[in-house]
Amino acid sequence: MLFFRNISLSYQKNIACLFSCAIFFIITSCEEDLTKNAGKQSKNFPSQIINNANIIQRDSGFVTMRAKAPIIEKYELIDSPYTVAKRGIDIQFFDKKKPKVPGTIKAKYAKFYDYKQFYEARGNVRITTNENQRFAMQSVFWDQRKKRIYTKDTVYVTMEDGSTLIGAHGMTAKDDFSEYVFYQNSGDFTTNKLSENKK
Repeated sequence: MLFFRNISLSYQKNIACLFSCAIFFIITSCEEDLTKNAGKQSKNFPSQIINNANIIQRDSGFVTMRAKAPIIEKYELIDSPYTVAKRGIDIQFFDKKKPKVPGTIKAKYAKFYDYKQFYEARGNVRITTNENQRFAMQSVFWDQRKKRIYTKDTVYVTMEDGSTLIGAHGMTAKDDFSEYVFYQNSGDFTTNKLSENKK
């Protein structure tokens, strides 16, 4: 009987040892899987959400921009961080030459890429300069580093004197709207500021 009891105890110890090893390997395997899964999880979610945003940007105390939007979301945890206004945006931009007369940009959607310093606005885009020139298009892009604004959409322009211009294949412009190039333009306009380029 003692012999069988020793065998039984030895057998139980072996089973317990094997069971412990199995649990160890299962837990280790699960931890590795969790680590791998955590590394694959999407980080493309907003780190900041601002409701009824009212943002003011200053340069040496001078207000250069005011922006209002129903909601602004900042995506900062990804390789190319960006800020987006999915429900539209209304921007006033100010020039030191005419500080009391702001220009405006309105759009149904806007996005800003932080590192690239690149803006895009889409959906019923309306731009009014502080010279009261009015631009209407469906999308516009602003490369802040190059100080250029461009679009391939049809652009409708109304000048301060009432003259009109249509750029059927878009335009490029300096970001202060001091120079323009319109593509396949037509309309009725009398202004010295426009530099035409018919392609």
